[in-house]
Amino acid sequence: MLRKPYALLAAAALLPLGAATQAAAASPTAPAPTTCAYTPAVPADNFKGIPVFDPVKAAKPYSATLRTGQGAITFRALTDKAPCTTYSFKFLAQRDYFDRSHCHRLTTARIYVLQCGDPTGTGSGGPGYSFPDENLTGATYPAGTVAMANAGPNTNGSQFFFVWKDTKLSPAYTPFGKVTAGLDVLQKIAAGGEDDQNGPGDGFPTLPVNIKRVQIKNR
Repeated sequence: MLRKPYALLAAAALLPLGAATQAAAASPTAPAPTTCAYTPAVPADNFKGIPVFDPVKAAKPYSATLRTGQGAITFRALTDKAPCTTYSFKFLAQRDYFDRSHCHRLTTARIYVLQCGDPTGTGSGGPGYSFPDENLTGATYPAGTVAMANAGPNTNGSQFFFVWKDTKLSPAYTPFGKVTAGLDVLQKIAAGGEDDQNGPGDGFPTLPVNIKRVQIKNR
């Protein structure tokens, strides 16, 4: 079965990963969910189970540090604005889901992001569940934003992206974190370039971004 790639779509020149012959169009903005539910879904790569949302635990602030071969990147989770998303990220990180994976996509034209979170490294992997979009009203994507990649409205899984330079995107990708340290690491990765395998300015990072581990620190 073909897997629908998780895409970041800003212009027709930038095609969704793994679908170089597919026309690109921005995902429509979905209404904010009233409840958080994690729904079983395929694919289920490196399956760690399906979280059960706990609003009390989800409200607790935390920061996450990705230890990569290029340096550490730390972000503050927006637990007050995207509790369903941040709860999922923490659930996966604490079960070593992201460890020994790599960031598979870098864009350096029109949109400026580094995409990670797929244990298969193909752009089509997922954790075995999906959950709704959040925090989209008035969403913008300045440098340092951490947001979810998706395959359409309410299809969030494990894939996410870092914005390394101010970027214009439709408000269709849940912002759930803010980089507090390591923006220079992201900019170094971006300066290294990519291989254009998905089109000009869109491909695999030249500097390999291997995630050794993700550390969660409660604040």
